[in-house]
Amino acid sequence: MDEIVTAGVREQRDMLDRGEVSAVELVEATLHRIGESDLNAFSTVLRDRARAEAADRDRERAAGTDLGPLHGIPIAVKEELDLTGEVTTFGTRANHRPATADSEVVRRLRAAGAVIVGKTAMPEFGQWPFTESSTYGVTRNPWDRTRSTGGSSGGSAAAVAAGLVPVAIGGDGGGSIRIPAACCGLFGLKTQRGRVSTAPHPHLWWALGVVGPLTRTVYDSALVYDVIRGSTPGDRFHAPDPIMSFVAAAGRPSTGLRIGYSTKSPVPLAKPDPQHVQSVLDTAELLASLGHSVFEIDPHYPDPTSAFLPQFFGGVRAEAELVDNPKLLERRTRETVALGAWARRPVVERAIRHGEALARKVDRVFETCDLLLTPTIAIRPPRVGVLDGAGSVRALLRSMPMAAYTGMWNVTGHPAASIPTGVGTDGLPLSVQLIGPANGETTILSVAAQVEDARPQPRPF
Repeated sequence: MDEIVTAGVREQRDMLDRGEVSAVELVEATLHRIGESDLNAFSTVLRDRARAEAADRDRERAAGTDLGPLHGIPIAVKEELDLTGEVTTFGTRANHRPATADSEVVRRLRAAGAVIVGKTAMPEFGQWPFTESSTYGVTRNPWDRTRSTGGSSGGSAAAVAAGLVPVAIGGDGGGSIRIPAACCGLFGLKTQRGRVSTAPHPHLWWALGVVGPLTRTVYDSALVYDVIRGSTPGDRFHAPDPIMSFVAAAGRPSTGLRIGYSTKSPVPLAKPDPQHVQSVLDTAELLASLGHSVFEIDPHYPDPTSAFLPQFFGGVRAEAELVDNPKLLERRTRETVALGAWARRPVVERAIRHGEALARKVDRVFETCDLLLTPTIAIRPPRVGVLDGAGSVRALLRSMPMAAYTGMWNVTGHPAASIPTGVGTDGLPLSVQLIGPANGETTILSVAAQVEDARPQPRPF
């Protein structure tokens, strides 16, 4: 069954449709593989609930019920998403009350037939691009267990990269989908702000955060996004409907696009690793061979710090205020909350407006190109234990090289994706980032699928 469990969403769905495996058999094998893993990818495994849901899916199939696009597919979700009857920990032990309803994303996954098998590990409140916790330990990279998965959706990335599940939902407030995707050799798209509902919360880290999947293929990501995308009246941010389905975009070849590339870091102190520079150059050459016009540009990045930091501190403070027992927060988190005492609502609102002004400046880049190609992260995936002994200030400094290329696009709201590009000399994945104009996800998906087809990626299993 390992070959079935480690397949992607499309392959698992085809096998279920052909009757080669039942949902019960698929979920049981998935739970067995999760149980054998030593990565610490999951914070909670919902064994009994997943088995019961899988049995329901088989009964629905046998009864001739209309089947959703994810019918019987095992999926994991990040610890910050509500599941009815389960505690939403946000990676902390300070919460103990079970959620009374599914989050909107989970509701849509279930409506499409997905079976939720568990919740994945994250650093407390998703503060850091490393999935490390003094409470729950370290999540390890399936490519090399001495290395970080990145974060904050590191548990989701590890689960997918190791073939424990075909897709896991993450969140991205400064790179937290794209960074672990880069570290673990996955595809990870951060959509346009407001594309996916954050309900029951009106926002996720104010204007910074979005919710979305980590997958091994572009098609699987597009399929899941077509299931979960769309806002609700309670969401603060709303994106217009895309020009086509994401699945259609992933299957549509593109030619003649203008693609600018740059290895210049938006954060001057975070210099890119030479392997990441070469990966951008190699991808630029590949895109040119696929019929695109590719050229080097200087994006003239504005400084996003004064927009990012108030929302970061304000977001952590807002989530900390929701916990049942603040005394049980990690020491570093309590320090973050104290340091962010200045990040009150008026300050955060000004930061959001400043981010919108920065978005208009960045839009000038897309007057001369359809997509921007950059590194995803500046450094190679570091050894685990990055946060050991670090307070909030030191943790922020250690986080800078990981988020240097990603945080800008959370501030401006532009869509951006991490695309795997092979393996480095250290045996760890390489990646590049593709950024699009506002509401440009369909263009990103089209080009990302071309790169994937032209350059199939190895797996760590």
